[in-house]
Order: sequence, then structure tokens, then C-alpha cells
Amino acid sequence: MASAAGKWEVVKKGKKSSNSSGKPQQQEKNAVRKALREANLSLIDKSPMISETIYDGFEKMAKKQNKEQVPPAAETQQKKPNTLKQTKKSPVNGSSSPTHYKTLEEAVKALDIVEWKQQLERSQSVFPDNPSIWMKDLAGYLNHKLQAPDTDPLLSSYSHDYPYCLAGKELKAIIKNLMSKCADSLAEFFDHCVYTMLREQERQPGEPLHGYRMCIQALMQDKPKIATLNLTDHLELLRSHQSRPVKCLTIMWALGQAGFYDLSQGIRVWLSIMLPVLGVKSLSAYAIAYLERLLTFHANLTKGFGIIGPKEFFPLLDFAYMPKNALSPSLQEQLCRLYPRLKVLAFGAKPESTLHTYFPSFLSRATANCPDAMKAELLNSLVECLSVDGQSLSVWRQLYTKHLPQSSLLLDHLLKSWKTLSPKLRKKLQDTIQSFKVTNEELQTSTKTPEIRDCSSLCQSLQIKMRGRGFPWWRVLMMMLVFVVGFVAHDIRTEGSFADSTTALYLERSGVTAVSQQAWSKVSLYGQQGVGWMAENTPYYYSRAVEAVGPLLEDVQEKIKIAVVFIAQKSTELLVWLRENVPLLIEWINANTPDSVFQFIEYVKELLLYIHQQFIVPSLQYLSTLLQHSWKSLQDSCNGEVTFHCLQDHLKTFTNITWIYLQDATSAVTSRAQELLSRA
Repeated sequence: MASAAGKWEVVKKGKKSSNSSGKPQQQEKNAVRKALREANLSLIDKSPMISETIYDGFEKMAKKQNKEQVPPAAETQQKKPNTLKQTKKSPVNGSSSPTHYKTLEEAVKALDIVEWKQQLERSQSVFPDNPSIWMKDLAGYLNHKLQAPDTDPLLSSYSHDYPYCLAGKELKAIIKNLMSKCADSLAEFFDHCVYTMLREQERQPGEPLHGYRMCIQALMQDKPKIATLNLTDHLELLRSHQSRPVKCLTIMWALGQAGFYDLSQGIRVWLSIMLPVLGVKSLSAYAIAYLERLLTFHANLTKGFGIIGPKEFFPLLDFAYMPKNALSPSLQEQLCRLYPRLKVLAFGAKPESTLHTYFPSFLSRATANCPDAMKAELLNSLVECLSVDGQSLSVWRQLYTKHLPQSSLLLDHLLKSWKTLSPKLRKKLQDTIQSFKVTNEELQTSTKTPEIRDCSSLCQSLQIKMRGRGFPWWRVLMMMLVFVVGFVAHDIRTEGSFADSTTALYLERSGVTAVSQQAWSKVSLYGQQGVGWMAENTPYYYSRAVEAVGPLLEDVQEKIKIAVVFIAQKSTELLVWLRENVPLLIEWINANTPDSVFQFIEYVKELLLYIHQQFIVPSLQYLSTLLQHSWKSLQDSCNGEVTFHCLQDHLKTFTNITWIYLQDATSAVTSRAQELLSRA
């Protein structure tokens, strides 16, 4: 080693052995990680340097030195400047020209699992303290062996888990086992796969990327949150390659894989990565197609609640409904179809407490010049906010003077759709409309604008709607019916019989009785003729029906018997199966049900017992006591004995009270009608 005086110094064995402790190994490990990180981060530049994967380094070393061995750890410490180069070399023996296959399925089937295991074991033995290199060797070897045409970089015509779905159980087990050992290096491994794919796309021609895609999908299947750990840097990386659509789509595809296994992570990726580039012509189609696939794949949207807020929602609304934006008409129509589900995600699980935060933006956009489709959506959303979230009314009152034209449009919509509004909303609007009326009067004293006049007129019309009610036909008819029935009953009770009553006399004088008797005689005559015809012809038609339908009914009866026997047999088999499996199912449920469920059941039992003791039993006792007091009062009113004559007297008293009430009500209605007619 050269000293400061310009002379050479001999390094003794004792010093060499003392330097080969844990500190130099840690320095070597840090140097390796730093070098790999710098190699990955260099890809963010617009003109990235083309560097080789670790497995490619293994292959080149195998061609140059077939029997080269990695020097011992103590010997590597003598050449510290070459430490970085040694980390890139590994004793890999393999073919330098891999076999090319027609399809990826053939390449996966031809993969030598035994050789692959040996390569991974060798990598782990050479770099025992560097799990990130194990994962990179895994991806490099897999990608090197899967040589098949790569015609569709986005895999849009395949299932969401292609090409990872082609891997067998053994291959998946190896990948998952290695990932479990390298849990702390998975985020770095994901970035490595993305950067390496981008680097390969620089080459002409580059290698297929099936292996890296498989590794990304395997990683996202178990750890989808890794995709959202560093979305800011990934967005910067995407923008740095915006002039190269293929690279941008590769980044979007890699990050979007998380959404198929976790809806919340997929929405975060879409909002942070794909929404900012939605106006880019070459990327918009894939962004909307991915969103449609994501929302279709997850039928249950509850796991995506709480991620989309007003800041993210309203740009989507503008893209979906605003004409002449950066999207083509077909993409805009596609986004409009997805808008209802995005709206559900935005409003979340508790819209009654969140919709008031959306109300200001909805109101500010509801102008008279906006497109009809957008105007209808905005007005419906505003009504929904007012109906569901009570705080929206207070927000509207605060914004009323600042948004008079928009408020006028909303008031007009409420007036036109008044009949379809819920009674709850109609009641809530009373105080708000009254406050608007007071505000309009104050504004008219200072300024007179068309918006203020329109709002004043609409508020007045709405108040008329609130106060005015339609004619109560149903109540009038019920009242008339009760009046007629009461009058007839009182008349019959007073005269003693219906024939001697005033009602019967009036019906006879008016001719109603004669007409009724004549109609009854005709009905009786036709009824007797019908009965005679049926008695004469029923046997004949019955015999004809039996001749025509009898054989068919017999066939149906036989088929029903066969069906009953078949159902009985199947039911027997089902009962046997249930007897065998239900106990097993009960045991499985008991074994796998958490203790909290049983505690909850106990709490429910205690709650029901408490309700029974504190509410049901006292209520029954109170009802029993009330019935006893009522019966005792009835006995006292009947002089100690409840008889039919006593009950009849009570009924007569009740009838007289009802009759007096009807007379008073009739006289009151008549006097009121005369008063109104005299005023007119």
C-alpha cells in the first residue's frame, strides 16, 4: 500500500485478519446498496445510462471465466477499490443464449425449476447479508429465461393477473418464500423492476419483460401498499419520460397492479399518477380504461371510501361533463359512465356528514351557461346535499349573496320539482327560504339587479307552495260518509225500524225504493236463469272437459309422482350429507370464531334480558292493571253487574255524543261556507 511519504508498505497477516471483522463487511454492504440505489436513480434523468442487470453480469462472467470462484472475504478486503465490482459478479454457469419460444406459456413450462433454485441458493451463499441482490437475481434469471414475444406491453387483452397466472404452484411458492425472507427490501426491489423495465425499453432490440412483470404482480398480490409508498417520486419519473409514451404506460401499468388486490391502493395510484396525466392524449385512454377495469373488478366499493375528496372529485366532474376539454368525446362518454360509481366513492360511508363539503363547489359550477347534462347533474347533486346533510342549508345561507345567479337556478329547480321533494326537505326549507326573503328585501333597498328580482319571485312562489295545500277531497268524503251513516243510524234508532224511518220515507217518495226493487227483481230473475242454465249444462260440459283434459292430467299426475320420488331421493342424500357435515361445520365455526363474537352474543343476551325485565314486564303489568281498572269502572257504571242492557245504554250514549258532534261540525261548516260566500 502506498504511504503518504511515497513509499510502499507491506501489509502483515495480523492486520489483514484484524481488518476482516464486521466493520469492513458493513462498509462493503453499504457500498453495494449505495451503488445499486445510484444505478436506479440515474434512470430519472432524461437520458439514462444503459446498465446491466445483476444476472447479466453473472452471464458475462460465466463466458469469460468458466471456473472462476469468488475470493474469500479476507482477500476481498485487500482490494477495497474493487469492492463494487465484486458485488456485481457471481459464479453463475448458464447458457449465454437462452432459448426463444413462440408463446409465453411454452417458456413458463420449459423453465428449469431445479436450476433456478441452484442459482438462488448460490446467490444467497455469495451475498448472505444482502437480500436485495437475491430478489434482483430472481427477477433477472426469470426474465432471462422467459424469452417469448412481447406484443402487448400493457396486457390489455389478458386477465388482470397475466402473466403471473401462468406460473405453477412450485414457482409461486419459490417467489413468495424468497419475498418473505426479503421483507425489508421489497420496496427497493419494486423500484428495481420498474427501472430495469425502463432501461430495457431503451435498448434496440430489448429483451422481453415477462419476468419483471411476474415479479411485480407477485409483489403486489401480497404487498399492494408498496406501490403507494413513494407516489411523488413515481409521478416525477413519469413526467420526466412524458415524451416517451411506452415508458409512461409501463410505469402506470406497474403501479396499477396494486389496485386489483386492494381497491383503496388502486384509487390512490389512479388519483396520484393517472389523474395528473389525464389530459395527455397518449396516456388518457389507458388511464380511463384502467379506472373502468378497477371499478368493474371490485363490485363492493366500501373498501374505497374515504380516499376521494372534493379536491379530487371535482376535476373528474369537469372532465366528465365539461365540453371541449382535453379528452376525446368517446373517452369523455366512457368517463361519464363511470361517474356514478366515482360519486359513490367520493360521498363515502356517511354522506350525511360529508356532503356539505361538496355543496360550495357544486353551487359555484351551476351556472346558466353550463351544458344541460352538467346542469342537471349539478342540480340533482345539490338537492341530494340538501336532503341528506342538514349542514348544507347553513352553507347555502352563507354563500347566498355571493352566488345569487346559481342560487336563483337552484331555487327554480326546487320550485319545478316541488312535488318530488321529500317532506323532510320541504320542512327544512321553510326557515332557509324565509331567511332568503329577508336578505332579498335588504338587497333590494341598495341594489336592484335581475338576479335579486328572480330570487325574490322564486322565494315568494316557494312560500306559497309551502303554505298552500290542495283541496282535502279525501277528508271531505270521509266526513260525508260518517255523517250519512250516523244520520241513518240515528233515524232508525229513533223510529224503531227502517220501514218507519224518515230515510225509508224519503227513499220511497223519491222513487229510489221502487227503482231498487225493480233492479233487485231483475237481478233475481237473471240469477235464477243463470243457476238453471248451469244446473242443466254443467254435467255435459264437465264430461267434455274430462274427456279432453283427463289424459293430460293423468300424464301430469304421473310426472308429479316421478318428481316427488326424485326429490325425496335427493332430499335423503342431502339430509345424510347435512348430518355428516353440519357437526363438522359447527366444530369449525366454534374453533375459528373469535372470542369477541361470543362476547357480543353474551352482550346481546344481557341486553334482551335487561329489556325484558325493565320494559316488557312492567309494560305488561301496567296493561293488566289498566284493564282491571277499566273493567272495574265499567262494573261501577253498571251498578256492579255488566249486562247487555248496560252495554246497550253505553253504546246509545256514545252514539248520541257522536251525533251531537256531527251536528255541531255540520253547522260550523255551513256557517263558515255562508261567511265565505257573503265575502265573495
